[in-house]
Amino acid sequence: MPETHHEIVQRLISRWPEHRIAPGTARVEALCELLGSPQRAYPVIQIAGTNGKGSTAIMIDALLRALGLRTGRFTSPHLIDVTERIAIDGEPMSADAFDELVTHTQPLIDMVDAQAIDGVPMTFFEVITALAYEAFAEAPVDVAVVEVGLGGVTDATNVMDAQVAVICPVDYDHTHLLGDTLTEIATEKAGIIKPGTQVVLAGQEPEAAAVLIQRCAEVGAKVYLEGVEFGVLERTPAVGGQMLRLDTAGGPVGDLLLPLFGAHMARNAALAVAAVEAFLGGKPLAPDIIAEGLAEVVAPARLEVVRRSPTVVLDTCHNPHGARATLAALTEAFAFSPLIGVVAAMADKDVTGLLEIFDEEMTTIVCTTVAGTNRALTPDQLGERAAEVFGEERVRVAPTMADAIETAVALADEAGAGAGVLIAGSVIAAGQARALLLREEDR
Repeated sequence: MPETHHEIVQRLISRWPEHRIAPGTARVEALCELLGSPQRAYPVIQIAGTNGKGSTAIMIDALLRALGLRTGRFTSPHLIDVTERIAIDGEPMSADAFDELVTHTQPLIDMVDAQAIDGVPMTFFEVITALAYEAFAEAPVDVAVVEVGLGGVTDATNVMDAQVAVICPVDYDHTHLLGDTLTEIATEKAGIIKPGTQVVLAGQEPEAAAVLIQRCAEVGAKVYLEGVEFGVLERTPAVGGQMLRLDTAGGPVGDLLLPLFGAHMARNAALAVAAVEAFLGGKPLAPDIIAEGLAEVVAPARLEVVRRSPTVVLDTCHNPHGARATLAALTEAFAFSPLIGVVAAMADKDVTGLLEIFDEEMTTIVCTTVAGTNRALTPDQLGERAAEVFGEERVRVAPTMADAIETAVALADEAGAGAGVLIAGSVIAAGQARALLLREEDR
């Protein structure tokens, strides 16, 4: 009997987990070579940084499609199903197409596993990266938009040379793997900048900016800087998002609807426009193309409203830098009073830093966990950490995400009009909540 989609996915996910970095890129290079080097069959826009990579990738994809180009988009992690990671023309691969891709690639994966390069078989992230590159070659796509998984230099995605390298803001995350200073973290992420690359840099902390600019100089890469070549000129909150005026290669462009909330999303939109213009060799995008592309953006679990009465909002923020941006956007767009938080967090994150930022806006926090992983703090462990920051009287503990949502909604109902719920703290938790709150046809 053939494997089901669930069985195929579970077999892939059981490999070396993606939150750890296995040594080197030799394994994914070996598989790509056996596949005929699909990563060299199309131009690539590659995106690194700490926060904003996924939403920037979605916006770049939408702008390219507005130009009439066929796109492939590789992002991580997924919210509900692994097929979300590989999108062609803005739509995730079907389960059948994904399963067929895995099945016909499996003998080659087995060959690389047998070599045990650097002492380990292929990791989950290496396999899914190679599968994405092969899917894009088979489509075929006109351009691939590739989000770096973790870091840059040794990331599995970095087995090709991108025509455009986009660096979102660099901040502290995965410090146990990437280093304890912004210099170390930026050095790892600068690995996607190669000779001949067009580099689009979001505004950075000075320590990170110095590393990235130096790397560009070393390899002779052309640089486009936020605040110099591009940026946000104006933004006004609007129903369902915000209206933007952006500085672009062709000058100011206004009256742009972005159906996402927050200053950070506006900056990501400016970054995306600059990335596509860099891809076109510095040629300006027509204002109607920018308007069409941004208006079509859909970014699940980025301050996504998944329920009304009371309003429940989902977000993927999972580090202090991301949480600060999320709460600023939430306050601007919704002004909930009180705000009830549902939080689950991974043990390897800066959980205390995350909680301290949540404490600034959340009236009550409901602590739960992420099902299906031993990386997550248990509800009691997170509850203890939260009590140290919030005080015990503002903390509730729920054994599952479903229980946590039920508790938070009840608290919001009790508080009356103006109350809202924010579910945040982990990408995987946001995905699990989304699966509970949205009908399958609405996901």
